[in-house]
Amino acid sequence: MVKIRMSRSGAKKRPYYTVVVTDSRSKRDGRCIERVGFFNPVAQGNEERLRLDMERITHWISEGAQTTDRVTQLIQQAQAAA
Repeated sequence: MVKIRMSRSGAKKRPYYTVVVTDSRSKRDGRCIERVGFFNPVAQGNEERLRLDMERITHWISEGAQTTDRVTQLIQQAQAAA
């Protein structure tokens, strides 16, 4: 099954997540099919906190991809901000 989930990167105590489309069997930070955005939970000042490519996300969902709970919340935040 294809999932839309977050992959962690960044330094210790400074997480930075990329939102990726991946096979559900792959590791959290493993191989991905496509990157569709990012989420920076510790953004300060003028740093961008969230960016999602909604066109690609809706494409993957229409193809049968499942989103995780947290990614679903991020999609709702992005739609409310737009």
